[in-house]
Amino acid sequence: MHIDPILMMGGSGAIGRLSAEVLRDRHPDLRFLIAGRDLAKAQKAAVELGNAEAVTLDLDAADLGLGSRRVAAVSVFHADERLAGLRYANGRSLPHLGISSGIFEIAPEIATFMHNPGAGAVVLGYEWLVGATTVSALELAKSFKRVDSIRIGALVDEEDGGGPAVAEDFKRLSRMMPAALTRRDGIYVWREGEDAQTIFHAIDGTEIKASGFSSIDVVGLAAATGAKNVRFDLATGISSTRRRGEPKSTEIIIEMSGEGPDGQLLETRHAVFHPGGAAPLTAMGVTAILERLTGIDGREPTPPGLYFPYQLLEAERYLQQLEAAGGSLLTLTPV
Repeated sequence: MHIDPILMMGGSGAIGRLSAEVLRDRHPDLRFLIAGRDLAKAQKAAVELGNAEAVTLDLDAADLGLGSRRVAAVSVFHADERLAGLRYANGRSLPHLGISSGIFEIAPEIATFMHNPGAGAVVLGYEWLVGATTVSALELAKSFKRVDSIRIGALVDEEDGGGPAVAEDFKRLSRMMPAALTRRDGIYVWREGEDAQTIFHAIDGTEIKASGFSSIDVVGLAAATGAKNVRFDLATGISSTRRRGEPKSTEIIIEMSGEGPDGQLLETRHAVFHPGGAAPLTAMGVTAILERLTGIDGREPTPPGLYFPYQLLEAERYLQQLEAAGGSLLTLTPV
């Protein structure tokens, strides 16, 4: 299927470049415009990727300095304070995926969408690892008659840096949002101080000290399941694989409780695991969403609308891709 190039803003960074590489493997003829703050780095990435061109963007210009050049979709891998990529996509009825915003930055993006809701699909792609948590959690929720509580514990290996853009995102989000948005007994509250500190158990059972994190997963999961208690906790440390002498990995612990099909209390504990760390799991979500937005997955392109990643990602296909990459959705014993 021939389509116009996909604009990758921040495409020469760790996640952007990896996403482009995965898309290239799946769609050899797909073209890219690689935009980055360092043109030489973007040019190097474009040459190595093949069928790609490095571009310099003017973020203050309505056309981003691209003139009449046609683009199929816009994907943004860094903090876009000007909303330049979204403004460009909205003005040209193009789909847009951004993965770096935080909950406190959602209002400008929604306002832009509401001003022209029929222009194109807009994906709020800043769920934890772009759908890895929500797709899996919602699939697991199907075993419940009623979900009362969802607790997410994300462990990032301390050796899993993710590149400068990721580091900048975490620094910005930690500074601007020190409290953690949480749903407690049906009410949204902000956990801070001691209330934000907690412990969860890693895949291998090790106790991990964690802090509450304001992930958009909280509101998405609460809305989708009706759970009255939803929290997200984040920790940086040693992953379970590295503790047993293997390379780093990333893991997301998903604990649920509620009423089972038989009317009895049901408690489950699972883990999303990827042996390559956070970046390839993120890229997996990004590439699947871009395929769905543009229709290069063989179906009609996604119609205009405002979407969470889990609304575009098919659980069965996503989990198959996770397994093909060496990852898995593990069943663990509740603790």
